[in-house]
Amino acid sequence: MTELDTLLSAYDDQMRRAETTNLPIGVFAERDGSIVRVVGQYRGFISAKRDVGIGSEELDALIARQRDYFAARGEAVEWKTRGNDLPVDIVKRLQAAGFVAEEQETVLIGIAEVIARHDTPLPPGVTLRQTTSEDDMRRVAAMESKVWGTDLAWMAEHLVRQTQNAPDQIAVVIAEEADEVVSAGWLVYEAGTECAGLRGGSTLAECRRKGIYRAIVSHRAHLACNRGVRYLQVDASENSRPILERLGFLAVTTTTPYVLTPPASP
Repeated sequence: MTELDTLLSAYDDQMRRAETTNLPIGVFAERDGSIVRVVGQYRGFISAKRDVGIGSEELDALIARQRDYFAARGEAVEWKTRGNDLPVDIVKRLQAAGFVAEEQETVLIGIAEVIARHDTPLPPGVTLRQTTSEDDMRRVAAMESKVWGTDLAWMAEHLVRQTQNAPDQIAVVIAEEADEVVSAGWLVYEAGTECAGLRGGSTLAECRRKGIYRAIVSHRAHLACNRGVRYLQVDASENSRPILERLGFLAVTTTTPYVLTPPASP
Protein backbone atom coordinates (compact mmCIF):
# COMPACT_ATOMS: atom_id res chain seq x y z
CA MET A 1 0.00 0.00 0.00
CA THR A 2 1.39 3.41 -0.97
CA GLU A 3 1.50 6.40 1.37
CA LEU A 4 -1.35 7.95 -0.60
CA ASP A 5 -3.45 4.81 -0.17
CA THR A 6 -2.76 4.84 3.58
CA LEU A 7 -3.82 8.48 3.89
CA LEU A 8 -6.97 7.99 1.82
CA SER A 9 -7.88 4.96 3.91
CA ALA A 10 -7.47 6.99 7.11
CA TYR A 11 -9.72 9.66 5.65
CA ASP A 12 -12.45 7.27 4.47
CA ASP A 13 -12.39 5.08 7.58
CA GLN A 14 -11.85 7.70 10.28
CA MET A 15 -12.54 11.29 9.22
CA ARG A 16 -15.74 10.55 7.32
CA ARG A 17 -17.11 8.59 10.27
CA ALA A 18 -16.17 11.40 12.65
CA GLU A 19 -18.39 13.87 10.76
CA THR A 20 -21.42 12.54 12.62
CA THR A 21 -19.91 11.97 16.06
CA ASN A 22 -18.58 14.27 18.79
CA LEU A 23 -21.36 16.72 17.94
CA PRO A 24 -22.01 19.91 19.94
CA ILE A 25 -24.84 20.01 22.47
CA GLY A 26 -28.15 20.55 20.68
CA VAL A 27 -26.92 18.90 17.46
CA PHE A 28 -27.85 15.27 16.78
CA ALA A 29 -27.28 12.61 14.15
CA GLU A 30 -29.74 10.01 12.91
CA ARG A 31 -29.35 7.22 10.39
CA ASP A 32 -31.57 6.83 7.34
CA GLY A 33 -30.56 3.76 5.37
CA SER A 34 -27.09 4.26 3.89
CA ILE A 35 -26.58 7.81 5.17
CA VAL A 36 -26.41 9.70 8.45
CA ARG A 37 -27.96 13.15 8.67
CA VAL A 38 -26.90 15.79 11.18
CA VAL A 39 -29.60 18.15 12.46
CA GLY A 40 -29.49 21.26 14.62
CA GLN A 41 -26.66 23.33 13.14
CA TYR A 42 -26.76 26.27 10.75
CA ARG A 43 -27.78 23.89 7.96
CA GLY A 44 -28.41 20.16 7.75
CA PHE A 45 -25.57 17.85 6.81
CA ILE A 46 -25.59 14.48 5.06
CA SER A 47 -22.67 12.09 5.47
CA ALA A 48 -22.26 8.76 3.69
CA LYS A 49 -19.66 6.07 3.26
CA ARG A 50 -17.57 6.16 0.10
CA ASP A 51 -19.96 3.63 -1.47
CA VAL A 52 -23.60 4.01 -0.45
CA GLY A 53 -24.10 0.44 -1.66
CA ILE A 54 -27.67 0.71 -2.97
CA GLY A 55 -29.33 0.63 -6.38
CA SER A 56 -30.39 3.62 -8.46
CA GLU A 57 -34.08 3.68 -7.51
CA GLU A 58 -33.33 3.24 -3.81
CA LEU A 59 -30.70 5.99 -3.97
CA ASP A 60 -33.11 8.40 -5.66
CA ALA A 61 -35.66 7.71 -2.93
CA LEU A 62 -33.04 8.23 -0.24
CA ILE A 63 -32.02 11.59 -1.72
CA ALA A 64 -35.65 12.67 -2.00
CA ARG A 65 -36.28 11.79 1.66
CA GLN A 66 -33.43 14.05 2.78
CA ARG A 67 -34.66 16.87 0.55
CA ASP A 68 -38.18 16.56 1.94
CA TYR A 69 -37.05 16.12 5.55
CA PHE A 70 -35.13 19.40 5.66
CA ALA A 71 -37.67 21.24 3.49
CA ALA A 72 -40.29 20.38 6.12
CA ARG A 73 -37.99 21.97 8.72
CA GLY A 74 -37.47 25.03 6.52
CA GLU A 75 -33.71 24.40 6.56
CA ALA A 76 -30.99 24.16 3.95
CA VAL A 77 -29.08 20.88 3.73
CA GLU A 78 -25.62 19.94 2.44
CA TRP A 79 -24.80 16.53 1.00
CA LYS A 80 -21.01 16.29 1.11
CA THR A 81 -19.62 14.38 -1.89
CA ARG A 82 -16.09 13.25 -2.67
CA GLY A 83 -14.35 12.59 -5.94
CA ASN A 84 -13.93 8.89 -5.09
CA ASP A 85 -17.58 8.30 -4.12
CA LEU A 86 -19.69 5.49 -5.55
CA PRO A 87 -21.87 5.20 -7.47
CA VAL A 88 -20.17 7.54 -9.90
CA ASP A 89 -23.51 9.07 -10.96
CA ILE A 90 -24.49 10.16 -7.43
CA VAL A 91 -23.78 13.79 -8.35
CA LYS A 92 -26.22 13.67 -11.28
CA ARG A 93 -28.87 12.20 -9.01
CA LEU A 94 -28.36 14.96 -6.43
CA GLN A 95 -28.65 17.59 -9.16
CA ALA A 96 -31.83 15.97 -10.46
CA ALA A 97 -33.31 16.35 -6.95
CA GLY A 98 -32.47 20.08 -6.92
CA PHE A 99 -29.13 20.08 -5.08
CA VAL A 100 -26.66 22.70 -6.33
CA ALA A 101 -22.87 22.38 -6.23
CA GLU A 102 -20.79 24.79 -4.18
CA GLU A 103 -17.07 25.30 -4.76
CA GLN A 104 -14.99 22.15 -5.10
CA GLU A 105 -12.12 21.80 -2.63
CA THR A 106 -9.18 19.42 -2.40
CA VAL A 107 -8.98 16.99 0.50
CA LEU A 108 -5.44 17.11 1.88
CA ILE A 109 -3.96 14.83 4.55
CA GLY A 110 -0.67 15.35 6.35
CA ILE A 111 1.31 13.64 9.09
CA ALA A 112 1.08 15.98 12.10
CA GLU A 113 4.68 15.59 13.24
CA VAL A 114 5.93 16.32 9.72
CA ILE A 115 3.81 19.46 9.39
CA ALA A 116 4.92 20.66 12.83
CA ARG A 117 8.55 20.79 11.68
CA HIS A 118 7.79 23.76 9.42
CA ASP A 119 8.03 26.59 11.93
CA THR A 120 7.32 29.89 10.18
CA PRO A 121 8.28 33.20 11.80
CA LEU A 122 5.57 35.83 12.02
CA PRO A 123 6.13 39.22 10.38
CA PRO A 124 6.85 42.18 12.69
CA GLY A 125 3.77 43.44 14.49
CA VAL A 126 1.77 40.23 14.11
CA THR A 127 1.00 38.08 17.14
CA LEU A 128 -0.56 34.65 17.48
CA ARG A 129 -2.73 33.36 20.32
CA GLN A 130 -5.32 30.76 21.20
CA THR A 131 -8.69 32.08 22.35
CA THR A 132 -12.06 31.06 23.77
CA SER A 133 -13.44 34.62 24.01
CA GLU A 134 -16.95 35.24 22.61
CA ASP A 135 -15.83 38.66 21.39
CA ASP A 136 -12.92 37.07 19.54
CA MET A 137 -15.28 34.59 17.86
CA ARG A 138 -17.35 37.51 16.54
CA ARG A 139 -14.15 39.14 15.27
CA VAL A 140 -13.15 35.89 13.57
CA ALA A 141 -16.56 35.63 11.89
CA ALA A 142 -16.28 39.24 10.68
CA MET A 143 -12.83 38.54 9.22
CA GLU A 144 -14.03 35.35 7.51
CA SER A 145 -17.04 37.24 6.10
CA LYS A 146 -14.72 39.85 4.60
CA VAL A 147 -12.41 37.21 3.11
CA TRP A 148 -15.20 35.20 1.49
CA GLY A 149 -17.50 38.11 0.60
CA THR A 150 -20.55 36.66 2.32
CA ASP A 151 -22.23 36.92 5.70
CA LEU A 152 -20.73 34.30 8.00
CA ALA A 153 -22.08 35.73 11.24
CA TRP A 154 -23.42 32.26 12.13
CA MET A 155 -19.81 31.15 12.51
CA ALA A 156 -19.40 33.14 15.73
CA GLU A 157 -22.26 31.28 17.43
CA HIS A 158 -20.96 27.97 16.09
CA LEU A 159 -17.48 28.57 17.54
CA VAL A 160 -18.83 29.86 20.84
CA ARG A 161 -20.97 26.74 21.26
CA GLN A 162 -18.05 24.44 20.46
CA THR A 163 -15.55 26.16 22.75
CA GLN A 164 -18.04 26.34 25.62
CA ASN A 165 -19.63 22.90 25.33
CA ALA A 166 -16.60 20.86 24.24
CA PRO A 167 -13.44 22.88 24.96
CA ASP A 168 -11.24 19.78 24.74
CA GLN A 169 -12.34 19.18 21.13
CA ILE A 170 -11.41 22.52 19.55
CA ALA A 171 -8.57 25.04 19.61
CA VAL A 172 -9.19 28.41 17.94
CA VAL A 173 -6.04 30.32 16.93
CA ILE A 174 -6.02 33.94 15.75
CA ALA A 175 -3.37 36.23 14.32
CA GLU A 176 -3.65 39.94 15.12
CA GLU A 177 -2.02 43.06 13.78
CA ALA A 178 -2.78 46.47 15.29
CA ASP A 179 -5.66 44.93 17.29
CA GLU A 180 -7.30 43.54 14.12
CA VAL A 181 -7.83 39.83 13.47
CA VAL A 182 -6.03 39.30 10.17
CA SER A 183 -6.06 35.50 10.06
CA ALA A 184 -7.60 32.61 11.98
CA GLY A 185 -8.03 28.87 12.00
CA TRP A 186 -9.13 26.17 14.36
CA LEU A 187 -8.12 22.62 15.12
CA VAL A 188 -10.93 20.10 15.69
CA TYR A 189 -9.94 16.92 17.52
CA GLU A 190 -11.88 13.82 16.51
CA ALA A 191 -12.21 11.54 19.54
CA GLY A 192 -11.79 7.85 18.79
CA THR A 193 -9.60 8.50 15.74
CA GLU A 194 -5.97 9.31 14.96
CA CYS A 195 -7.12 12.46 13.17
CA ALA A 196 -7.82 16.14 13.63
CA GLY A 197 -9.21 18.64 11.17
CA LEU A 198 -7.78 22.03 10.28
CA ARG A 199 -10.76 24.31 9.76
CA GLY A 200 -11.46 27.95 8.96
CA GLY A 201 -7.98 28.89 7.79
CA SER A 202 -8.39 32.32 6.17
CA THR A 203 -6.29 35.48 5.90
CA LEU A 204 -7.23 39.00 4.84
CA ALA A 205 -6.11 39.69 1.28
CA GLU A 206 -3.79 42.53 2.27
CA CYS A 207 -1.99 40.31 4.80
CA ARG A 208 -1.23 37.34 2.55
CA ARG A 209 2.21 36.19 1.36
CA LYS A 210 3.73 37.06 4.74
CA GLY A 211 3.76 33.59 6.29
CA ILE A 212 0.84 34.22 8.66
CA TYR A 213 -1.32 31.39 7.33
CA ARG A 214 1.66 28.98 7.41
CA ALA A 215 2.41 30.01 11.01
CA ILE A 216 -1.17 29.22 12.08
CA VAL A 217 -0.98 25.82 10.35
CA SER A 218 2.32 25.05 12.10
CA HIS A 219 0.98 26.17 15.47
CA ARG A 220 -2.04 23.90 15.16
CA ALA A 221 0.19 21.01 14.08
CA HIS A 222 2.17 21.43 17.30
CA LEU A 223 -1.06 21.39 19.31
CA ALA A 224 -2.12 18.22 17.49
CA CYS A 225 1.20 16.49 18.20
CA ASN A 226 0.85 17.34 21.88
CA ARG A 227 -2.45 15.47 21.87
CA GLY A 228 -1.03 12.41 20.08
CA VAL A 229 -2.77 13.15 16.77
CA ARG A 230 -1.24 11.35 13.78
CA TYR A 231 -3.14 12.78 10.79
CA LEU A 232 -4.22 16.32 9.93
CA GLN A 233 -6.95 16.84 7.34
CA VAL A 234 -7.94 19.97 5.41
CA ASP A 235 -10.59 20.76 2.80
CA ALA A 236 -8.45 23.24 0.90
CA SER A 237 -9.36 26.01 -1.52
CA GLU A 238 -7.16 26.58 -4.55
CA ASN A 239 -5.55 29.49 -2.69
CA SER A 240 -4.38 27.41 0.26
CA ARG A 241 -3.75 24.08 -1.47
CA PRO A 242 -0.28 24.93 -2.87
CA ILE A 243 0.84 26.32 0.50
CA LEU A 244 -0.27 23.20 2.34
CA GLU A 245 1.33 20.88 -0.21
CA ARG A 246 4.65 22.66 0.29
CA LEU A 247 4.30 21.97 4.01
CA GLY A 248 3.92 18.24 3.35
CA PHE A 249 0.20 17.66 2.85
CA LEU A 250 -0.88 15.26 0.09
CA ALA A 251 -4.04 15.51 -2.01
CA VAL A 252 -6.11 12.33 -1.61
CA THR A 253 -9.40 13.29 -3.29
CA THR A 254 -11.73 16.24 -3.87
CA THR A 255 -14.88 17.28 -2.04
CA THR A 256 -17.88 19.21 -3.31
CA PRO A 257 -20.86 20.21 -1.17
CA TYR A 258 -24.22 19.81 -2.88
CA VAL A 259 -26.68 22.13 -1.18
CA LEU A 260 -30.44 22.47 -1.32
CA THR A 261 -32.00 25.63 0.12
CA PRO A 262 -35.78 25.64 0.57
CA PRO A 263 -37.68 28.66 -0.76
CA ALA A 264 -38.11 31.47 1.75
CA SER A 265 -41.38 31.49 3.64
CA PRO A 266 -43.83 34.21 2.52
